[in-house]
Amino acid sequence: MILLLLHKLALIAPTWLPTLITAVTGADHDAGHAAGDDHGGDHGEDHSGPPHLPSLIKLVFGHGLLYDWSDIIYAWGTILFLVAVAITAYSRRSMIPAGVQNVVEMYVEGMYSFFKSILGDHEARRYTPYLGTLFIYIFVNNLWGLIPGGHSPSTSINITGTLAIATFCYAQYTGMARLGILGYLDHLAGQPRGVMGWVLVPLMLPLHIIGELAKPLSLALRLFGNITGEDVLVAAFVGLGVMALAFTGSPVGLPLNLPFIFLGILLSLIQALVFTLLSSIYILMMLPHEEHH
Repeated sequence: MILLLLHKLALIAPTWLPTLITAVTGADHDAGHAAGDDHGGDHGEDHSGPPHLPSLIKLVFGHGLLYDWSDIIYAWGTILFLVAVAITAYSRRSMIPAGVQNVVEMYVEGMYSFFKSILGDHEARRYTPYLGTLFIYIFVNNLWGLIPGGHSPSTSINITGTLAIATFCYAQYTGMARLGILGYLDHLAGQPRGVMGWVLVPLMLPLHIIGELAKPLSLALRLFGNITGEDVLVAAFVGLGVMALAFTGSPVGLPLNLPFIFLGILLSLIQALVFTLLSSIYILMMLPHEEHH
């Protein structure tokens, strides 16, 4: 259900998000698209953004409607894969776990132990379903770009932005539900106590609001930038490998990208962990202080 909710949000991803990212980063969005068009015309690669290895959708259907929806299609592939694993583990459940059930139980217990060290036992039971799903979903999304014919949905700012906005909304909802409206406003105002605290409210309140709004932006940009760079690096070394044997007329090249495949797997794991870890901390900051000590 959490995966389906995330993708419902992805489908209605705000069209103004790339514009906002462009405004913040200072990049020339129109120029980038123009450059991407020129690059795609010259090399047959992606018509927008940095170069990537061609996906199976592009090879089979070309630059059609399905190509424009590649991010969503591969993200749905992640959902179907995870749902298939969950159904397999559930349908073959037994008192003595084995096979897929064993792997799933080890994953759930590992995630619970990890978030227990951050949120505490009681809160970890409540938030592990969301945070654990977020981690495995992002990790599998990241790996798509390392599979021949695949394409990582995490290279779309709409996908990473949607995940970041979902986490932002969940954290804000947690704050309102656990602290109450007055407690939530008190949290945003910096919990003023005493005369000096109230005097600083006009300064602390806007700073705190800006800080809250910056959190999803940093989450989205970090994941998008790192996974895009990873995929571009792999594509660049695939091209170098092909160029190294071009004089022989070979259709394949040297596997110069192989070390970066392993590096990409490690980076994909780290980026999924960083995104999930920061999400858990944002939720922790919204909890009543006396409950997480």
